[in-house]
Amino acid sequence: MFNAITHSQIYVLDQDQALDFYVGKLGLEVNADVDMGFMRWLTVSVPGHPDRQVLLEKPGPPAMSEETAEQVRELLTKGALGSALILTTDDCRKTYETLLARGVEFTDEPTERPYGIDCGLRDPFGNHLRFTQLKG
Repeated sequence: MFNAITHSQIYVLDQDQALDFYVGKLGLEVNADVDMGFMRWLTVSVPGHPDRQVLLEKPGPPAMSEETAEQVRELLTKGALGSALILTTDDCRKTYETLLARGVEFTDEPTERPYGIDCGLRDPFGNHLRFTQLKG
């Protein structure tokens, strides 16, 4: 049946600000930035891995009513939507230091876990992100 997951979606409040964060600070790359008329299709991925993209979607019509979109925006800013993006890195502590120097705010510093070293942060909109250096 299925052979891959190609896209995941997270909500953002401002797609230009999302580009600044996900590309400018985290170092992801833009795969698509298309004005479809009714929405902007904006995807990013880890450099060199366009087979797994993240859609940075602004809540609103046509996917939902404006009333529902307002509720989603409110939950997003509270960090209550449960959206999570988990990335891997070869060196969690070095990545942490690099992103810290770029102004990224963290919720968890690099910590030893049974599966490796990981840390957590939130994007400017409230989405939870983690990156992990998996045990080899």
